[in-house]
Amino acid sequence: MGYLDGFRVTLKHLWGDRVTNMYPDEKRPKPDRFHGRHVLNRYEDGMEKCIGCELCAGVCPARCIYVRGADNPPDAPVSPGERYGFVYEINYLRCIHCDLCVEACPTEAITESKLFEFSFTDRQDAIYTKAELVVGDDGHPQKLPWEDWRPGDEEHTSAWVRATAPNGAATYEGRVGWSGELGFGVRAPEKGQTAESDRAPAAGSTSTTSKKKKAARAAESGKH
Repeated sequence: MGYLDGFRVTLKHLWGDRVTNMYPDEKRPKPDRFHGRHVLNRYEDGMEKCIGCELCAGVCPARCIYVRGADNPPDAPVSPGERYGFVYEINYLRCIHCDLCVEACPTEAITESKLFEFSFTDRQDAIYTKAELVVGDDGHPQKLPWEDWRPGDEEHTSAWVRATAPNGAATYEGRVGWSGELGFGVRAPEKGQTAESDRAPAAGSTSTTSKKKKAARAAESGKH
């Protein structure tokens, strides 16, 4: 190997197209399932989705969520259920953005946005309270001074793909299984990730594989 052979790759790409983004003015698009800062959603009528069940806090592996529920006031209910989230806090010094809280929530109250660029000069600012997590009257997340929101960061949240394929079943792709949200309505389902030929058969139909299995069982029983 010659002395210059080691520079062959470098010289080959030296005058090629640049792939560098001019950050922070330009940013790369985020994946659809990106997990960022949490938001607490509301129904289309303005009611809060959180019912204070504390399942998100119970499933959190980092123990960063603290929830305390309270009974709904009869004259001015906060949520449609009997209880609502009276206290809701997330400590982002601990959060690992695993999205398990989103999966555990029975009402799609908590979701994760695409925002990941938020830093703190005070440790207390890292503990987000319910007043900061609940979406505004327009249904969009509240944008705090130390957060760098960009267009689209709040459009496709983690709940957007939750009910698309429950338990990994491809038959649920393209189906809507969640309620509408304030400011967004009923979000469209995620596109399918499998080809039509790979999808499970519809209800009432019998696949070729199952027919072969039935035929094999019938032949086996005939031998006896």
